Amino acid sequence: MMNILYLHGLKSKLSDEKRKILERYGNVFAPDIDYSRDYIQPQRILETYTETEFNVVIGSSMGGLNAYMVSEMIGRPALLFNPPLGKYEIQEQPFVPRFTKGLSPKQILLGGKDDVVDPQETLAFLGNHLQKNELEIKIDPNLGHRIPLDLFEEQVERFFSKLCY
Repeated sequence: MMNILYLHGLKSKLSDEKRKILERYGNVFAPDIDYSRDYIQPQRILETYTETEFNVVIGSSMGGLNAYMVSEMIGRPALLFNPPLGKYEIQEQPFVPRFTKGLSPKQILLGGKDDVVDPQETLAFLGNHLQKNELEIKIDPNLGHRIPLDLFEEQVERFFSKLCY
């Protein structure tokens, strides 16, 4: 069975409803992350699971930022919801593909009306890294920062339908 790493946002947790959706696709690992001392902590997150190999990484908001980096570190695909990629200095590491032809593919959903994470900053960051990843970016012009359950389910289903696990 597939192992899914889910990384929550700054002041949130994985809801029971969203966990049930993810559990259709595999074992869900959702650590309780304290972002107060450090926003960017992919290494610390991975050190929690030294005995676990993840097949995919999913993250929302601050968790999306960390999921982006974890995805590159372990060479696995990621599904990201409103990640603040352009807001924080992401350590540019010479990531080497492990399981994909290029670096890990990403599916990203951005809210056009997000008042927490500026989608334009994220798009600018991604624009500067176009030759790095295979990206599928969806911008929902009416979406704010919170991801409604039906949209979460739709994006998760689309993400897993493209994987050949």
